[in-house]
Amino acid sequence: MLARDRLVVALRARGIADERVLSAMATVPRHEFVPDTLEPHAYDDMPLAIGWGQTISQPFVVAIMVEKLALRGDERVLEVGTGSGYAAAVCGSLAARVDTIERIDELADLAEARLMRLGYDHVHVHRGDGSLGLPGFGPFDAIVVAAGAPDAPPSLLAQLAAGGRLVMPLGSVHDQHLVRITPAEHGTYSQRDFGDVRFVPLIGAEAWPERSVH
Repeated sequence: MLARDRLVVALRARGIADERVLSAMATVPRHEFVPDTLEPHAYDDMPLAIGWGQTISQPFVVAIMVEKLALRGDERVLEVGTGSGYAAAVCGSLAARVDTIERIDELADLAEARLMRLGYDHVHVHRGDGSLGLPGFGPFDAIVVAAGAPDAPPSLLAQLAAGGRLVMPLGSVHDQHLVRITPAEHGTYSQRDFGDVRFVPLIGAEAWPERSVH
């Protein structure tokens, strides 16, 4: 059995049930998104270091976050925290357009080149403060944030389309809960908790100040 197929079996065993998500996890070449020295571990269900203090998320975490977005193919997606570009590629396999934003220029440059080389030309890499989103490009049907914040940034909530969903980790710098936030009535939002996760902190004007995470 190929490593990708073993990964899908493991994801299914852990409760990932959306067949479109499982297909994307099977087809996106994760080995293209990790450093060469870590390629033998590319399909292990674990996070891997990609430099600049960042990681490529554990496949199960990517799968559950994307599954909770409930993508059907015609959505506009915002991803905050491009990193290697892997999760953006997974979203790009399931949505019409993905805009992804990264605050570390070197990671953004590498991810952009990688995504272009692999043919994800409907995935667009931006550089900047992810906590502010991309107000000139919204509203977005789905927003996924690959870094933890104390609260949902107001700018991201404002960029959700009607019926949209925001999936992100909320909590302390070191420990968070994965939540999905959806617009409700009269400018309010509903929130559902999917359990404990641990992400790097979201640095930005509407998240953690950089000095607080050192």
